[in-house]
Amino acid sequence: MAETGPVWTQDALQRNPHADAEKARKVQAMFAAIARSYDLNNRLHSFFQDQRWRRAAVRAAGIDRDSRVLDVACGTGDLAEAFADAGAAEVTGVDFTPEMLDVAKFKGQRATGGAAARTAVRYLHGDAMQLEFPDASFDVVSIAFGIRNVAVPARAIAEFHRVLRPGGRLVVLEFADPANPVIRWGSNLYTKRIMPWTASLVARDGSGAYHYLPRSISTFLQPTEFARTLESAGFRQCSATPLTMGICILHRALRP
Repeated sequence: MAETGPVWTQDALQRNPHADAEKARKVQAMFAAIARSYDLNNRLHSFFQDQRWRRAAVRAAGIDRDSRVLDVACGTGDLAEAFADAGAAEVTGVDFTPEMLDVAKFKGQRATGGAAARTAVRYLHGDAMQLEFPDASFDVVSIAFGIRNVAVPARAIAEFHRVLRPGGRLVVLEFADPANPVIRWGSNLYTKRIMPWTASLVARDGSGAYHYLPRSISTFLQPTEFARTLESAGFRQCSATPLTMGICILHRALRP
């Protein structure tokens, strides 16, 4: 059940939220609180760019009719359903928050209702740091705007490497601070001053989720550091492609 009071207080967010001992519980609680309005806020506050970013991730994954795809931290299923639409043979979505999965499952049923030949996405409750799949199970692993919410990202990345087959692709979408100082100033004004209040209003949210968002971006690994983390886990050919003036980064890496 979603918590009704603040999950992320201003005092907690003045510190590094990634170092919070209760980060996993707080992340789960805040997503439970905003699950029903999550898609609407994504569209409005990305100015409808979020779906374009996900389409870029699908293209980067290079799937074909035989591809087995795992979408981790799948949330309400937008990226998982995009892989299904693109013709993947098998798509599995895993998320830590049951309320988000409820929305994803509803959307998935609606998507497959009139398309008998379309791949149905399998949605499972699970932890990115302890994936319950055998080694080398998937051709593609993806995670969109979720890696910074994992309690120990390096542990999740090691799991991604484990469940990918040799030659498999990891695709990660994540926000970043734009490199251009003018764009970074405008982005910070929007994400730190405007969006937390408007998104909270749309969601009727008191959990602090949309105040956590900009703080979690500014205190997370920036693209070069994240690429080094991928390489340390054994990934190769790591690339980081800026999208929408560097607000979003598309990371791609191969398991050798």
